[in-house]
Amino acid sequence: MNTQVGIVGGGPAGLMLSHLLHLKGIDSVVLESRTREDVEGTIRAGVLEQNTVDLMVDTGLGDRVKREGLTHHGIELRFGGRGHRIDFDELTGGRAVTVYPQHEVLKDLIARRLEDDGDIRFGVSDVQVHGHTTDTPKITYVDADGNEQTLTCALVAGCDGSRTTTRGLIPETTVRTDHFRQYPFAWFGILAEAPPSSEELIYANHPRGFALISTRTPDVQRHYLQVDPDDSVDNWSDDRIWSELHARVDGEGAEIKDGKIFQKSILQFRSFVCEPMQHGNLFLAGDAAHTVPPTGAKGMNLAIADVYFLSEAMSEYFATRSRAGLEGYTDSVLPRVWRTQHFSWWMSSMLHRLPDDTGFGHKRQVAELDMVTRSAAGRTLIAENYVGTPLR
Repeated sequence: MNTQVGIVGGGPAGLMLSHLLHLKGIDSVVLESRTREDVEGTIRAGVLEQNTVDLMVDTGLGDRVKREGLTHHGIELRFGGRGHRIDFDELTGGRAVTVYPQHEVLKDLIARRLEDDGDIRFGVSDVQVHGHTTDTPKITYVDADGNEQTLTCALVAGCDGSRTTTRGLIPETTVRTDHFRQYPFAWFGILAEAPPSSEELIYANHPRGFALISTRTPDVQRHYLQVDPDDSVDNWSDDRIWSELHARVDGEGAEIKDGKIFQKSILQFRSFVCEPMQHGNLFLAGDAAHTVPPTGAKGMNLAIADVYFLSEAMSEYFATRSRAGLEGYTDSVLPRVWRTQHFSWWMSSMLHRLPDDTGFGHKRQVAELDMVTRSAAGRTLIAENYVGTPLR
């Protein structure tokens, strides 16, 4: 079978790229190893930047996110037992974020692609890209029925997540440089049946460690505690979790509301960037090219930004046969990637207790948070990065 763009991976990057290409009259095939039920049923948090919401609305994906998403016009940075609000409306001219889980975004994308007769092949295996430096790359795979298939295309998009195989096609050391950082802490996350503890997200710095108070729906809350990377969910009883959340967050203007915990998990902290994000006719997007710590809520938004620019470059190529946009893809997206890496690292460094800290580190963090929240320039820097800088 032939198509114009072969897309490896049916996550946010791959599905949004397929959607954007369709709107430009470009055919694509999406190859996804998981079933549709697995893709739509894997619960993932999601805070959408203004850019992401605007793009969804402008391209016909906005009905549910506008109806069901929770628009937040600020966040609270909490330290020293007090909250300090970052007012997005005041500091960014009315931009905001929307709490809307990633799996709901995927449901919207899948539904729209199928409505538009899009070609998504779920449950495939043994996906291999061949000849990506030629004019006719091929992707071989085994379909859900166990049949070997070959897809011939002009361009290949590697959107297959952090466990990517497509990244490995870019020769390491001679072409590709990988930048990696492992952080000395992790997040213990829970989902709980409980009323909201706050109207907006709370990021708490405490001598015992970081805490994040988030929300999923009016009846389901998502909270996180900083833990050691080697910790285990088995070490945390429900009583211990709630006790620790109260200790790290409760105080002037805040009190955690307990409930029934129905999911526990530990999330590791890593930063990664691959340079360049392309080789021949292969182009990486999303977690296949970079991952960020979750502190700044940037992962999915960065993936959406990648494919926005990639779709423009691919559209130019198919319309004019000019490769200028394709050749400039990495240069067009990497500055945003590194700005996002810095923001996520900066937020993490201000809010998390570092191992073996004797007290100096925490006092320095509190001083930095105090300096940032006292300053209009500091609050604006956080607000502008949190809601997302415009794509153009």
